[in-house]
This record gives sequence, structure tokens and C-alpha cells, in this order.
Amino acid sequence: MKIIVTSIFVQDQDKALEFYTETLDFVKKHDVPVGEFRWITLVSPDEQDSTELLLEPNDHPAAKEYQKKIFADGIPATMFGVADINKEYKRLLENGVKFTMEPTKMGELTIAVFDDKCGNLIQIVQK
Repeated sequence: MKIIVTSIFVQDQDKALEFYTETLDFVKKHDVPVGEFRWITLVSPDEQDSTELLLEPNDHPAAKEYQKKIFADGIPATMFGVADINKEYKRLLENGVKFTMEPTKMGELTIAVFDDKCGNLIQIVQK
């Protein structure tokens, strides 16, 4: 068994698609209409046949409440791995991304946290 799709709640699918592809450099894999929303998945440019990230609308009241509460408590919704966290931190800052935590060494890992402007905090990690 393996993870093939994981999701993140977003307030606006179009805004999220723009941010995740243009700022974070993910690649759109699927964009299929499903009723009033779309099935939009993204993949890493280096691993396009790997795990997909679904930009899931937070239309359900429970999803909105969950997203709002973990954001307010400073809890990242998900984590992305990077090869060079300081380089990625600098690149994202230059692209207007707001960080809530600068790169911080934690044991064998270095982590940083930013706001995706779609209702989520995202953690990046370098092992």
C-alpha cells in the first residue's frame, strides 16, 4: 500500500492553483470539473508519477472550522521536503511569501513555516 493522493483544504481553488504552481513550482497533473468545484491535483516537477496533492475546496463547514482552527493555533496543514531550505526560504521571500517561522534547526532537521494565502500554514523541511 502507498499514498497516491493527499489533500489540503483551500479557500479558493483558482488562487491556490496559482500559488502552488507559480510560487511553489508544483506541476498541475489533473484539473477536472466535479460539480461546482474541480478535482485539481499537483505533483512535484521532479517526481510527476509520485504522490499527488489535491487542492480540496473547504466548502464543508467542518473543513472550514478545521482549517481555521489549526491555522489560528499555528499548526501546519502539511509538510514539503526541500533540498536546501535556506535557498528555498530566500526564493520564497523574494516572491512575497510570508513566513511565520524562519529556518530553524531541530535535531537533524531544519524547518520553516509559511502562509500559503489560501488558509494554511505550510512547513518545509530539510533533512
